[in-house]
Amino acid sequence: RGACAGWPRRRVRGGARSGAMSAFGAEERAAPHSPEYRLFFKDAAGHYISPFHDIPIYADAGKNVFNMVVEVPRWTNAKMEIATKEPLNPIKQDVKKGKLRYVANVFPHKGYIWNYGAIPQTWEDPSHKDENTGCCGDNDPIDVCEIGSKVCSRGEVIQVKVLGTLALIDEGETDWKIIAINVEDPEADSYNDINDVRRMKPGYLEATVDWFRRYKVPDGKPENQFAFNGEFKDKDFAVNVIKGTHEHWKALIAKKADGGEISCTNLTVSGSPFCCTQDCAKATVDAAPPCKAANPIPPEVDKWFYYQKN
Repeated sequence: RGACAGWPRRRVRGGARSGAMSAFGAEERAAPHSPEYRLFFKDAAGHYISPFHDIPIYADAGKNVFNMVVEVPRWTNAKMEIATKEPLNPIKQDVKKGKLRYVANVFPHKGYIWNYGAIPQTWEDPSHKDENTGCCGDNDPIDVCEIGSKVCSRGEVIQVKVLGTLALIDEGETDWKIIAINVEDPEADSYNDINDVRRMKPGYLEATVDWFRRYKVPDGKPENQFAFNGEFKDKDFAVNVIKGTHEHWKALIAKKADGGEISCTNLTVSGSPFCCTQDCAKATVDAAPPCKAANPIPPEVDKWFYYQKN
C-alpha cells in the first residue's frame, strides 16, 4: 500500500437494536512500520470515533454475534494493537526498548496464525481477580483469534461467532484468547462450539496453544503458562467471559472504575463523563503526522526460530 488517504468504507452491521447497516472506515497517519504510525477509525458519516469505546460490542446481541476490530492480519508479524492510552485509541505498532515490535516466527509458525484483534467495549480489569484463573486482568480489551479462511485487513471491523476460549497466563496476568469465526466465512454455519474447530480444522487448536506458549521464547522469556492445563473452554464459557469484561468496561467508561492511564475519550457513549466533540476528535487526528508510504520491514523479521518441544 502506498500513500494512504482514507480507506474504503467497510460494510458492517450496526448496533443490535437498530439492525441497520452502518460502516466503519479507517484513516492512516504517518508511515506504516514506523513508531509514529497510527490508524484512526471513522463511522458511517465520516466522523472520528474510538474503536475501543464507540464501536458496539454486539453485531447481533440475540445471537451472541460480536464485533471484532482486526489489529493483525493472519501471516503478518508486526505487533499492532489498539493504543489504549491515547485519545481515540488508534491502532499503532507496539514498541519495546525503543524498537518496533514484531513477533518471532517459531517453527513451524509464520507470524500470527489467525486474524488477531479485539472485541470493542470490553476491558480486562487489572484490579479484578478472575475467579477461574486466580489472576488479574491484563488492562486491555479482550483478544480474539479469528480462524476463518479470509485474511482480513488491519482496521477491518468484522462480525464473529464465538466458539470458545483459551486462558493464557501472561507474566502473571489473565489474558483470555477468544476463538471465533467470521460470520461471513463460507463454513461459518458448520462452527457452533469449540469441538467443531477440533473436528473441522484438526491440529489448529494445538497449534494455537503452541504459538502462545512459545512466541516470547526468542526474546529470552520463559514459556507462557495457561489456566486449565491449556484446555479450551466452550462457547458458553467464552460468552460469559466476554460479558464480564463488558461490565468492567461499563464501569471504566462511567468513571466507576480506575482506568489509570487508559484514555476513555469517546463520542457516543451515553452518560460517559469522557465524551468529547467531533471538533476535539478531529484536532487529535490532525495533530498526527500526514500519511506516508510504508517503511520496509526489517529482513530479520522473516527469521525462523527452532526449539525442541518440551
